[in-house]
Amino acid sequence: MGFVSSWPVRAGDVDPYNRVRLDGIARYLQDIAWEHLQQSILEQTDPNWIIRRTVIDVIRPVRWPDTVHLLRWCSSMSTRWSNMRVRITSDRGGLIETEGFWIKINEANNMPARISDAGLAYLAQTTNEQRLRWRPWLTDPAPPESDTDLPFPLRATDIDQYNHVNNACYWQAVEQYLVDYPKLASGPHRAVIEYVAPVLARQHIGVRSRYEPGDRHARPTLRLWFVVDGVTTTIVRIAPR
Repeated sequence: MGFVSSWPVRAGDVDPYNRVRLDGIARYLQDIAWEHLQQSILEQTDPNWIIRRTVIDVIRPVRWPDTVHLLRWCSSMSTRWSNMRVRITSDRGGLIETEGFWIKINEANNMPARISDAGLAYLAQTTNEQRLRWRPWLTDPAPPESDTDLPFPLRATDIDQYNHVNNACYWQAVEQYLVDYPKLASGPHRAVIEYVAPVLARQHIGVRSRYEPGDRHARPTLRLWFVVDGVTTTIVRIAPR
């Protein structure tokens, strides 16, 4: 039980090897979230949400040309937030499992707000877990500023209706780093992003990175920190599954 949608893979979502990029997957998650909202009671009762964490498990990549099928449902919840799962499958055998930690917000002040009784009843149709708590997964502090830091210039099209950098845009920077570490995405892998603080239009973002090659005891891992005026706003970790 859940909300379903499908669409063809577009050429703008893939890399030179026809793999659907992480930013393409993030847009898919946004699109089905929007469709789900528009076609459910949540449009009237609880229309405003922001995402705090996204987990993307690429088990079998989706490649162009193909058609994706998305299934979205609530896997756990509390009175102010919920974990929304999205399973992405494709006609040619792609499989991507994802989870997003979504927070209901008050449109007037952009602060967390209680989900309506009707909204809670709707979300509870697919889960019995109603004591969801927020616990950060990515807690490593950003490394010191160095010559390897890269700027992440913002464009007007990167800004959403809340005057924040759209969450899918961060994955474009992640893909830029993955070019140097292609083995991380060549097999099954997990990518996690946590949004610590919003970034507004016209702010200047720097990206700090650390690559751990791994050994027989640990997996290779790429970590990124998005920093504005010395403050970490977003953290990313990518490693093989």
